[in-house]
Amino acid sequence: MRIRPITLIAATAVAIATAGGMATAATGTSTPAPAAHSEPSAAPAATASADAPADAPAVSGKGSVVTGGTATPVASAVTSTVTVPIDAGAVAGILGSCLGSDASQYQAVIAVRTPVASADTDGVVVAVDSAGQYVQCEAKGDQGASRSVPPTFINDRLWGAGHLIEFFDSFGTPAGAGQYLSLGAGHYTPDVAKVTVSYGDDPTQYPAVMAGGAFVHTAAIAAGPGNSFPPAPYVHAYNADGQEIYNQKTQPNVKNTAQ
Repeated sequence: MRIRPITLIAATAVAIATAGGMATAATGTSTPAPAAHSEPSAAPAATASADAPADAPAVSGKGSVVTGGTATPVASAVTSTVTVPIDAGAVAGILGSCLGSDASQYQAVIAVRTPVASADTDGVVVAVDSAGQYVQCEAKGDQGASRSVPPTFINDRLWGAGHLIEFFDSFGTPAGAGQYLSLGAGHYTPDVAKVTVSYGDDPTQYPAVMAGGAFVHTAAIAAGPGNSFPPAPYVHAYNADGQEIYNQKTQPNVKNTAQ
């Protein structure tokens, strides 16, 4: 069963890894969100770091545990945001099975395996055509599929003056006992230098994979006892000066409009 939160994800420190113009891996290290007027950040650089630290704050979720006869909340926790690259041969197969005869029109910009696999998803490929239209194809092994019909997301469908960012399909799905896979993607204007994501009520932000005007967010989440759903992801965007210019948690109904 797929759980589809209304919201999406992202992260505070930009982490981009590219190979031949295609992003292939993201860091799993969480960092605090920059202050509204922090020092300008350096241009994004290719990085690949270890998983999120063990002492990173747990992500809040729903659930409870009985202590002395009193039910107290039990948090869910992000256990990993580490991704690994999908090799070029598999990328071609994923796009082919996802897009059919239209696959040749698209160039992959992000192709990564998720930190945990569900029954039918272990990766994602985001690709763009010459008109700047993006597609998101989830993968299982070398096969791809889309949850949207058609699987193309057209920029000007939602974009206009002042719009900064557009989201694609985002979902959470079980990935074994007590675990969930959270996955989503989107694209953004040049005003956005960093895309980050927080989960539930926890303010910790995790880096999205960014390349070619697109981003992917994915996480393995351990569910606390009694949790029926993973915590909702929230997208954040920052400009080159480190200022937060979009926060999905506080702007849920104007997700594509600049502050």
